[in-house]
Amino acid sequence: MRITDHRYNGEMDRFQLAIRMIRHEARTGTIRRCTGFTEDRIRKIYGSYFKSHRGNLVKRRRGKSPTQISAFINNSPRQFEATVLASLFVLCGAMEFDAEGLVVSTTGLDKVEQGVKVCNAFERYRQLHHNPCYSFERAWGLFAAITQAKELGLSSCQSCNGTYIHDRYALNYHFCPACELLDAAIRR
Repeated sequence: MRITDHRYNGEMDRFQLAIRMIRHEARTGTIRRCTGFTEDRIRKIYGSYFKSHRGNLVKRRRGKSPTQISAFINNSPRQFEATVLASLFVLCGAMEFDAEGLVVSTTGLDKVEQGVKVCNAFERYRQLHHNPCYSFERAWGLFAAITQAKELGLSSCQSCNGTYIHDRYALNYHFCPACELLDAAIRR
């Protein structure tokens, strides 16, 4: 093995991440942010590895990535799934929270490592939820709303002491979505 054999490892990591994100139907802009590839290169990868295959189920989404946080907190089932997804981001090492429920850091990861860890969390999420509420782009939007925009944070439930996702700029009712779902079921 020569010393120069390692020079392409970074390029291969970026390529494998692009393939993985295309499989999750990530938008071109999201893939570009993580890999640094040009839009043309991403389209060529899709054309070479996905488009020409029979039975291709991978679609290319167009337009800007969704950024509204209301999709994560507008009802209890969605808020519950967003909490599970945020917990998976932490367990997969994509981010860390402090005691007040704010993101401390994204653990000093470069963009490729961060993309890999978000993909790991999303894949675990898909294993837990057979009919998931959120696509990969929505999961990426949740990650961005927590880490970059800091619009979402964690809070503790007054009833069960569990942790859940909430809008940092809205009133917090101090009850997690699981307790709200349980309360709604009891009232029926």
